[in-house]
Amino acid sequence: MGKTVMKRCILIASVVGMGIVFSSNIVAAPAIGSLSTLKIDKAKAELGKRLFFDKRLSGDAAIACADCHEPANGYSHPDALSPGYPGNEHFRNSPTLINTAHKKVWMHDGRLGTNLNDVTREMLTEDYIMNMDMRIMQERIKQDPVYVKMFKAAGYGEASNGSVRKAIPEYLKTLTSKNVPFDKGKLSSEAKRGMALFKGKGKCIACHNGPMFTDMLAHNTGVPENFDVFLDPKRHQAFIAYSMFMGIENYMNLKRDPGAYVQTHTADGSDIGKFMTPTLRELKYTAPYMHNGMLKTLADVVAFYSKGGGKDRNKDPRIKPLKLSKGEQRDLVVFLESLSGDPLTSSDYVWKEKYPEEYQAIPNWRKVRN
Repeated sequence: MGKTVMKRCILIASVVGMGIVFSSNIVAAPAIGSLSTLKIDKAKAELGKRLFFDKRLSGDAAIACADCHEPANGYSHPDALSPGYPGNEHFRNSPTLINTAHKKVWMHDGRLGTNLNDVTREMLTEDYIMNMDMRIMQERIKQDPVYVKMFKAAGYGEASNGSVRKAIPEYLKTLTSKNVPFDKGKLSSEAKRGMALFKGKGKCIACHNGPMFTDMLAHNTGVPENFDVFLDPKRHQAFIAYSMFMGIENYMNLKRDPGAYVQTHTADGSDIGKFMTPTLRELKYTAPYMHNGMLKTLADVVAFYSKGGGKDRNKDPRIKPLKLSKGEQRDLVVFLESLSGDPLTSSDYVWKEKYPEEYQAIPNWRKVRN
């Protein structure tokens, strides 16, 4: 019996050293590789594209989905923390929407694991994001002759809230990485060395695996807090609204993002500071990085993990110093850049026609009177 246990320990130690997913069962990390092909309904996707860039889908007709997910920034946002609905700002970084249709779990804290229909609904209706009453949205859409035709052409009939929540996710399917050097097997010698580090010494593949380069699980790597969330009243206001809704204890005195704790509410708080492993695809366009934008460049990200992440009482014990040389860090960055393809900024992906102006943005919503 003792020998059996010893053999198992040796096997586990060997597997750990190879960068394997850790659990009670020994399971190899899913191989990194190309994404699957998604079936796309062109008429529905075209409708979803027009909706995605339409500011009339927000409460005051001032912001569209694309204002926080900018095409030029890989459908993320160039600021560390995302904008929000006028009157407040967001408290997290905008994640890329490229390849989001391939995911099974969404949001930095992983709180949505159903489908993109539900994600779309939350983004539209949440008061600190787009603050839209979907009954009003439906009436606005029905008064636009272009939408009337597009909804019929897409097979939805009359415009409805449910159809909006289907059309936008159909459009998001079109935002899939294109002409990626890694997928096409066109890696430079530096990128090849970086890939070897990724799988070996760097142990990146332990969490960044599969075609999306993510295990879709939450981990604490010691990312430092972005205290702008708590120092900026507008951002703190959004954080408070979110925390109230999610049932976070003592949220008025909280000075850190609880992360995946919103799902578990562990008694010992051990899940505080855990965030979903992000995809590594399209990193070339989506700086800054991490759930709160605290790391500005890919070189900063690699250096962060090379030194063993940050300091946190809940940090994953697997995060240890890698002691990568400067050259190894450069090679790893080159490999990560090879996971980005062509910019998705052409009219195939971006709605560039004008919208009617019957719903002008409200200059100052705080002075509006019924």
